Amino acid sequence: MAEQLLTEQTEYLEAGVHIGTKTRTPGIKRFVYKVREDGLYLLDLSVIDERIRTAAKMLARYDPQKTVVTASRIYAVAAASKFAEITKTRFIEGRVMPGIFTNPNRPDYMEPQIILISDTRNERQAIREAKKTSIPVIAFCDTDNWIKFVDLIIPCNNKGRRSLAMLYYLLTKEYLKEKGLIKSNDEFNYSISDFEAKVEIKAK
Repeated sequence: MAEQLLTEQTEYLEAGVHIGTKTRTPGIKRFVYKVREDGLYLLDLSVIDERIRTAAKMLARYDPQKTVVTASRIYAVAAASKFAEITKTRFIEGRVMPGIFTNPNRPDYMEPQIILISDTRNERQAIREAKKTSIPVIAFCDTDNWIKFVDLIIPCNNKGRRSLAMLYYLLTKEYLKEKGLIKSNDEFNYSISDFEAKVEIKAK
């Protein structure tokens, strides 16, 4: 019997977690469900769901203070920083500086044991650093993302505000359950909106 999804399928669809771009890199091909008439690639929801579970299990094996989460785009920053706040993991916003994981003489030097990447294009330096020190990498990858040196790919829409909020919301909840910090979904006292970027709309 197939495992129940982490949330209702309609919630996934409304958040657009499966909607990719009009570009598909070779490594993402196996995660594509179909191509829409407008040329957008659609990702397999069941795979997204399964990969979130796997990522939570992987991350839960490590000390939170040895876990680093990176984000550079505004929507990802909001979602990833909330994840880090709740899980007590370390968060790097914006550009990851060369040497941060490899040069002990840097004032911001850290030695993570696992890294979670929000976008492999914008956070490429984090992946380079991880490769040099053999740190496992989990990454949210859209259809136009390269996946080289990523150990666990979570294929998804990693650009949309609602999508990123949904992805990080579910990952946080599963992580806390894997850590034994909560026993059920009912004990998770956060909503998807807590992970969503609050973008102000300026009046004309």
